[in-house]
Amino acid sequence: MNYWIGVASKDHVELGVAGGFCQLCHGKSAPLNKMKVGDWLIYYAPKLSLQTREACQEFIAIGQVLPGDTYSFEMAPGFVPFRKDIAFLKNIRSVPLRIVSEFPLWQKYRSRLRFGHFQIPKELFEFIASSMKQSD
Repeated sequence: MNYWIGVASKDHVELGVAGGFCQLCHGKSAPLNKMKVGDWLIYYAPKLSLQTREACQEFIAIGQVLPGDTYSFEMAPGFVPFRKDIAFLKNIRSVPLRIVSEFPLWQKYRSRLRFGHFQIPKELFEFIASSMKQSD
């Protein structure tokens, strides 16, 4: 099992969570093909929307890769990105980047946010995921 961070604007992540899928790196298939059934993905949103500069800077969704291949989906005429089905956890809260920045292991990975998709160790995943889970 592997653990990943995907980077997308908050509005795009919300579309994926509502539809049970992920898209990464402006719809490219390569990052999705790296993820296998049972892998975990945490989404980080640097901005609220692709069209704005308004910052979000939060980890906002967690999901597990479901069985099935990467597939294309026509979102608009001429825009056919690739997707992968994900079972997103419910009842999570967003976690500001500054909280994760306090975890020493994060320093090794923070510069990778600009790549849009990267693998992280289980220990870092568990720290972020535990911060996002709502306590009852």
